[in-house]
Amino acid sequence: MAQLPRAVAQTRLAVRRALADLYPGALVVVACSGGPDSMALAAATAFVGPRVGLRVGFATVDHGLQDGSAQRAAAFAEWARHQGFDPVEIITVEVDPRDGGPENAARSVRYAALDDARERHNAAAILLGHTRDDQAETVLLALARGAGPRGLAGMPDRRGFLRRPYLELTRETLEKACAEQELDTWDDPHNTDPAYKRSRLRALMPELAEVLGGGLPGNLARTARLVADDNRVLDGLAARVTARAAGQDASLDLSVLTGQPRALRTRVIHAWARLLGVPGSALSYGHVRELDRLITDWHGQGPVQLPGYIEVRRDGGKLLGGPRSLDL
Repeated sequence: MAQLPRAVAQTRLAVRRALADLYPGALVVVACSGGPDSMALAAATAFVGPRVGLRVGFATVDHGLQDGSAQRAAAFAEWARHQGFDPVEIITVEVDPRDGGPENAARSVRYAALDDARERHNAAAILLGHTRDDQAETVLLALARGAGPRGLAGMPDRRGFLRRPYLELTRETLEKACAEQELDTWDDPHNTDPAYKRSRLRALMPELAEVLGGGLPGNLARTARLVADDNRVLDGLAARVTARAAGQDASLDLSVLTGQPRALRTRVIHAWARLLGVPGSALSYGHVRELDRLITDWHGQGPVQLPGYIEVRRDGGKLLGGPRSLDL
């Protein structure tokens, strides 16, 4: 019997571990763009899924941003049908580059489309093919924009129904796995387009690794794991404080926050702002800083304006949140 190539074995083992807790008969859907990462994921899932009693589905999102995208999506969907995926779905979306730039806009509509597909098919999980290299790039980009611990934790291996089995595997490993299995893949030109910040960073990574050490991508990914571990502990502590401090009247009892370290206070502020209806991704460092000043540096300043037409003011020993007053 021929020995299974190491790269193929690694991809299958990672998928098996990622799916180990799912109930028999559950449906998992692979999100596949046709690139080496997601094609390696699709091939591994097609092999592992039925052997562990799971059903496997396939979804490819056509953003319509490049010529021939519909034909490529159809070709990959046809491949998936031959591999036994069911359901197989091509999801066509429209991307408005004015919505936070083309990268962010494409990501937002893609995740929304995948979540809709999960609901339609009652899937237990959506699998994504992000690699250790993607994680390293994410951490560097977070550093560049001055992100806090949430940003430095990078992409989680699980969030809700999303699972990323390959955050411990390199892009090179997945490319080898595709070559060993003779999988046809597609290299998205956006991945090397200097118009995109992540693409420019990807091109610089070999030079950065030469200057800072060849273990740079792995070290950055390990940093993300360590910070994520710390975040889980601090978020758990902050949740307890929030439960005690947040009132039913959209208030925050400041006496509960007295003496709490800033790392906990700011997490409580984030959680409370979400309770008020502020999207977590819209709450900036500046918003949190000004809300914290209402707690720790109160000298009569006016309300803080938050995204979603929400304002927060201090009233005695409480912060009160509500709809922003509009002068018409």
